[in-house]
Amino acid sequence: MEPVLEHLDADECLRLISPGGVGRLAYSGRYGLTVFPVNYRVLDGSIVFRTAEYSPTGEDLRTGMPEAEYDVAFEIDSIDEAAREGWSVLIRGPAHHMDTLTEHDWAMTSGVEPWAAGEREHAIRITPHRVSGRRIRRTGD
Repeated sequence: MEPVLEHLDADECLRLISPGGVGRLAYSGRYGLTVFPVNYRVLDGSIVFRTAEYSPTGEDLRTGMPEAEYDVAFEIDSIDEAAREGWSVLIRGPAHHMDTLTEHDWAMTSGVEPWAAGEREHAIRITPHRVSGRRIRRTGD
């Protein structure tokens, strides 16, 4: 079986990540490049995750300027190591702190549940400005 690399359009990427799960948030913070996993959901076409209000992430993703948002990348993948197949989706866009009461309530009832212990009541929404993806699959000869 030969491997085939397939580039995915935005619609297929969003379909693949729509169930939610675990993705990796990437940004340049006070200590340089930072990448770590978060639990997420796709809600109204955006990525939503929760963190602690004064966590390094919550603080690093604040610009200090009203209405200014920090650009981030978010990567989600699914890998079948035995079959040597899988897909990867990369989302790029601004991270918006869901600070209003309406946004906060919406995030808390959305089903976004962090695995990490402790209070994670602060929600952040990533609005996709660029969506790209690829899939590796095996085809028969």
